[in-house]
Amino acid sequence: MTAPARRTASSRDELLLQLPSLKRKAAQARFLARHPDLFKPDAVSWITESVREQAKIETGRAVTLAEFAVAIARKLRDRTVDAQSLRAMGNALYLSGQNRSAVEYHQRACKVFAKLGNRTQVARTLSASIQPLILTGQYSRAFRAAEKARKIFAAEGNEWRLARVELNAGNILHRQDRFAEALEYYRRACRYFSSDPQKDPEALAVALHNVAMCLVGLNKFPQALATHEEARRFAMKHGMQVLVGQADYNIASLHYSRGEHTRAIEMLRSTSETCRRANDQYHVALCHLDLSEIYLEVNQCKEAEDMARQAAADFKRLEMGYEAGKALANLALAMEQQGRAQSALALFDRARKIFVNERNYIWASRIDLHRAIIFIEQGQYSEGQRLCLAALKVFRKSKLPHNLILCRLLLADLYLRIGKLVLASRHCRVTLKHLRTLELPALSCQAHHLMGRIHAAAARSDEAHDSYQQARQLLESLRSGLNREELKISFMKSKLEIYEGLVELCLQRPPGQQRLEEAFEHIEQSKSRSLRDLMFKSGSEFHLPSNLDPALRRKVEDLRAEINWFSRSYEAEQLRASKHSWERLKQIQAEIRKREGELHRVVREMPFSMAESAGLLSPKAATVEEIRSRLGPDCVLLEYFQIRGQLVVVLLSHNSLEIVPVAAASQVSDLIARLQFQFSKFRMGPDYIREFSKSLMETTQRHLKQLYDALIDPLRKRLTGNHLLIVPHGMLHSLPFQALFDGQQYLIDSFSISYAPSATIFSLCHTRPTNTAGTALVLGIPDAAAPFVVDEAKAVASTIPAAEMLLGEAATTVLREKGEHSRFIHIATHGYFRQDDPMFSGIRLGDGILSLYDLYQLKLPAELITLSGCATGLSVVADGDELLGLVRGLIYAGAQSALLTLWDVQDRSTAEFMTAFYRHLSNGENKAVALRQAALELRETYPHPYYWAPFVLLGKVTSK
Repeated sequence: MTAPARRTASSRDELLLQLPSLKRKAAQARFLARHPDLFKPDAVSWITESVREQAKIETGRAVTLAEFAVAIARKLRDRTVDAQSLRAMGNALYLSGQNRSAVEYHQRACKVFAKLGNRTQVARTLSASIQPLILTGQYSRAFRAAEKARKIFAAEGNEWRLARVELNAGNILHRQDRFAEALEYYRRACRYFSSDPQKDPEALAVALHNVAMCLVGLNKFPQALATHEEARRFAMKHGMQVLVGQADYNIASLHYSRGEHTRAIEMLRSTSETCRRANDQYHVALCHLDLSEIYLEVNQCKEAEDMARQAAADFKRLEMGYEAGKALANLALAMEQQGRAQSALALFDRARKIFVNERNYIWASRIDLHRAIIFIEQGQYSEGQRLCLAALKVFRKSKLPHNLILCRLLLADLYLRIGKLVLASRHCRVTLKHLRTLELPALSCQAHHLMGRIHAAAARSDEAHDSYQQARQLLESLRSGLNREELKISFMKSKLEIYEGLVELCLQRPPGQQRLEEAFEHIEQSKSRSLRDLMFKSGSEFHLPSNLDPALRRKVEDLRAEINWFSRSYEAEQLRASKHSWERLKQIQAEIRKREGELHRVVREMPFSMAESAGLLSPKAATVEEIRSRLGPDCVLLEYFQIRGQLVVVLLSHNSLEIVPVAAASQVSDLIARLQFQFSKFRMGPDYIREFSKSLMETTQRHLKQLYDALIDPLRKRLTGNHLLIVPHGMLHSLPFQALFDGQQYLIDSFSISYAPSATIFSLCHTRPTNTAGTALVLGIPDAAAPFVVDEAKAVASTIPAAEMLLGEAATTVLREKGEHSRFIHIATHGYFRQDDPMFSGIRLGDGILSLYDLYQLKLPAELITLSGCATGLSVVADGDELLGLVRGLIYAGAQSALLTLWDVQDRSTAEFMTAFYRHLSNGENKAVALRQAALELRETYPHPYYWAPFVLLGKVTSK
């Protein structure tokens, strides 16, 4: 019988394709029984070498191959082969994210090599063990392993192995935030590997990656990005898909740190799929964690919950405590934002235990503050106080002012709630004294606001007014709103509370025109500030005017990105348990101040209108006289506002200013919910509507009468003239005021009505450059669900002089090309309102959805933009009367006025309304009168308000 032929390279490659697919132990055993020639030391060596190569492509395959090597070596009873297979298994487990198991296998391999007296292999194994030791927090063992390996390789003169150790030793320093020292290690390794890149391409790719990460830690963004991109190109060239995925993740993280959220989200989602295909579970988990952070920032709580939950499960599986704790904390925050307090508390408790186990007491105490907030909101003041005082002890020792200040402010808020004003005042004064030596304007804003509340509770109205004014001034100096971490732990739920307190204090003072004007200006400042904050808040995309000098544009973009970058670095440093943190915080603050100074200089050189429209200057509320100059002689402004649960309304006309209390906000909110329920019944189909038409009308009119009594009746005798300009507040943004019913007639029977998000925005609509000539652009996107869209588009186009109509697929391109030069833009299509994610509310165009994000990219300085689809005027109203919906996008794009809908409209009645509206507009009537006449005509055919009342006009009413 002849001996089996020696296995050739090609047959080995065939086996290499088969082995990783054998996941089950029984299948592996059967395969080995069919291939007895694998039971040789050289076969084990071949398989262990293949483990390293396969790990570059797909880590799951590498683990399976290593399992084969261990199984064969066990049967051979060869200690050298056994040690080789154990090390290969450790390497494969590390690359697949199973770090604790990797440490155990490396330790076993080291012991075998040591007994064999093979110092070279001991050093190789020690070097390989460093990274899993780092990731499991065993830094001392990692240092010892690096030092032992370094001595052995230095004695042997093995420069290549020594460079590998330098690479791993740098990782230890990097993990401890000793970036400058780590960078020297990495660069030494990089210089060696670059001398012959083909010898060890993986090592060079890893070295480039690590150099980039140190540059990130040293806040050198351009160099970091360039190095990551170089590492990606190199890894792609050499087919190292795992390292390609890691580079993509790091590039996405850099964009996230610079506040470029849209780009970061796209990259992170794409990268998570790349890493999943390569079975790189660690970077998949990191993608999920970063996505949860971004979604928390932009108030997309459900998405944040999904990503944080997935990240927590990923890191638990990978046995990475610190990262798992962060993921659980994010999940708890998402729960808290959705009002699920008990679930949030349970998750915070789990996260805290992890951080205590990791000996990270800063994070643990920070979580105590989150828990305290929930307990305080639930009225469990003793438990909240206990947690705050425990955190205070930790933060005093840490010497990190940010955390200490937050803790004292929360204690002051707690004592204010329970009536212990002396204690509340003491903590607040200590905090304000501390803040005088620090440049933390967002925290100073919160402290002065809280001091104002304490003074108000003690009936010290003058002192309260002064504190509120200082808080307001600080708030208006913040270009990006409150800091992200400060919002996560904040007793100030909304920036609106500062203005609310000032308005209340003004109204408590002796009567006088001056105090009314001051109160109104505070109301206006709150609304214009809220709208601007939502457009340009930290972490959202912003767009500079298209006619800005390109060099200046790049300068502004870079400075804003760098300020975001350093601000995030500052936030991260607050949560480190490092003795160097205070020094680093001062350095980061200096970098922020330097760039803010540069940005101030650049802004001073820009035209004022450009700087203000780009969100680079604090918004300035229009004065009473400026707003009066925009009101017609027969117009009355009704601006609603809420103060501690009570709705008040400002009445402003050419010759009067009053502020009148009306109804409780809770009562009005309940009535609006009942009205919306009646409107929702129209989705049940024509048969239902015909059968119950009488009861539908009677019930709807009853609710509209109750709302009239609450919101209009207290003012009715003061309403002169023939036009009302409504500035809603909160839940009133979804209310059709034109349909409010006094028992005999609707409000629209007496007045034409228009709307504005604020009086300042209304005034702005009169001053912005607008196309007062040019064609009308009419776009229609028909489908089976809206058969009358074509009829509507044709009717509108035939009514407006010089109209250009396009139907179907070309709509988006035409809007981008011709919208900038059109006087009127009418888009007849389906509208989509996303209650869960209003930033993606939009209208369907020929090639997709035109969302709020898309409107930011367009320039549409039209006299009127009409979106006749369903619910195009709906908005989510966040804390601070902040509107999230297409209204904001149209204002940003440049529209002078907009005609939108408040609910899902019927396409037949909408077509009739639009035809009548443009007919009256073409006959010379102003937009509000044209809307009123069209609504009255439609009511003759469709008497229920559902059909004729959803249409709302925002912005400027007249063409002149």
